[in-house]
Amino acid sequence: MRGAANAVLSLSDTDRVKGVATHSSGNHGQALAKAAQSVGIPAYIVMPRTAPEVKKRAVAEYGAEIIFCEPTLQAREDTLNQVIDRTGATFVHPYNNEQVITGQATAALELIEDTVDLDVVMAPVGGGGLLSGTALSTHYLLPQAEVIAGEPVGADDAYRSLQAGRIIPSEQPDTIADGLLTSLGDKTFPIIQEYVKEIITVSDEEIVSAMRLIWERMKIIIEPSCAVPLAALLKRSDNFSGKRVGIILTGGNVDLASLPFA
Repeated sequence: MRGAANAVLSLSDTDRVKGVATHSSGNHGQALAKAAQSVGIPAYIVMPRTAPEVKKRAVAEYGAEIIFCEPTLQAREDTLNQVIDRTGATFVHPYNNEQVITGQATAALELIEDTVDLDVVMAPVGGGGLLSGTALSTHYLLPQAEVIAGEPVGADDAYRSLQAGRIIPSEQPDTIADGLLTSLGDKTFPIIQEYVKEIITVSDEEIVSAMRLIWERMKIIIEPSCAVPLAALLKRSDNFSGKRVGIILTGGNVDLASLPFA
């Protein structure tokens, strides 16, 4: 939530702000809705109609207006533009925003402050806000450590973008990890390109297996997107043998009546 809160609190300093708007499958949308509620400004959240009900309910309960769209990036952006035209709200990008990246960087900051001599720091990647922040915190605070990301095979545009040396948009993503469906942005891509060593892609089956392991062994409620970096570690376990690995766990929006491993 820190990234969205950073952006909203700075925007709330001026009376000219008529509200904030974003497109989000749920996590950033919830954070922006809650942050806007805390400073007393409206929030408008464009969500894909296929987003989990638990995320829709949370956004609504934080007082935001939800506008549904088809589950494609183009539909998100087109619908968002219509909302901004109608409301005059200020767009807070879910990941391609310096304040959002800075806020999300504090997760790795806390991890580094709480541990000793990490060799590897891992995070999931969708649009790249969290991964960019993780990479920057690690680079400046723990420069000897490597940053490695996990990404679903069904939404592997970040992996393909790094291979190609240019942003390749995600057009028809298909994965259980609904929080990782967006494409890299012009702010996140250069940071990832410079500071992330590797992106490891994992199947939905590997994601569900890692998710179940965290539920059973760590007793932590996480969503599929959150399990992606652990799935990547397990897939390449030999590569991490003997290393101290820190993993960013983020996202616990799960419909308890419809668990993927039930």
